[in-house]
Amino acid sequence: MSARPVIVVAGIGNGSGTGAATARVFAKAGYRVALIARNADHLNKLASEVNQSGGEAAAFPVASYSYEAVSGVFTTIKQHKWASPEKAEIRVALWNAGAGVWKGFLDVTEQELQTVVDTNITAPFAFSRQVLLAFKENEIDQLGKRGTLLFTGATASWRGNVTTSAFAAGKFALRALSQSLNKEFGKQNIHVAHAIIDGGILTDLSLSRRSDPSASKAWKEDANIRLDPESIGKSYLYLANQDSSALTWELDLRPAHEKW
Repeated sequence: MSARPVIVVAGIGNGSGTGAATARVFAKAGYRVALIARNADHLNKLASEVNQSGGEAAAFPVASYSYEAVSGVFTTIKQHKWASPEKAEIRVALWNAGAGVWKGFLDVTEQELQTVVDTNITAPFAFSRQVLLAFKENEIDQLGKRGTLLFTGATASWRGNVTTSAFAAGKFALRALSQSLNKEFGKQNIHVAHAIIDGGILTDLSLSRRSDPSASKAWKEDANIRLDPESIGKSYLYLANQDSSALTWELDLRPAHEKW
């Protein structure tokens, strides 16, 4: 490609999970990285880390995951002046933001339900619209694609459980959105893929939930029992590098020694 590719990553948490790891993986692969999230401090910290490591990243904080906020930030991304004058094109985008609600159905509040809707339906719709419009402006590359739109799913994307009425409803919706976009825009050489992350991920938060020192040590050191965020990021890079003759819509990622 004559232009240097950009990946837009929405949702990075505190920088220890899937979104941040994906940003690092793609930066090492030569992508410029546009980071979207609600916490400006976390965004700026990750962008600085990527830049100090020889990559090129910029932070684009949003006040909320509303349709308006997510749509509007793309204007800023498109107007951003990267370090070099070389043209930049959005070629990959990842919706990684999530809203976890694990409660019995009768305990779920209206506010929690609205957060699930905003994060898994409203904002992804706005994000996808802006990304697809950007992709449609791109020429078809050597892989036969104009761009790759990725979604992070979960076990709850295909299976509900006793405390996941709200969480699964949102993840089911996100999966349906990705499948619908895959069907509609695949014919326009736009690749849409959904990844079911079927298991726990090694993050600061998941580590802090294990108070038993032996359990915490095993969770950190035993790659067989949980997913590593960098490995997920590498799987996303694999999806972005697929050519148009064999494209994956859904990828199911899980640890080797699963217990569910």
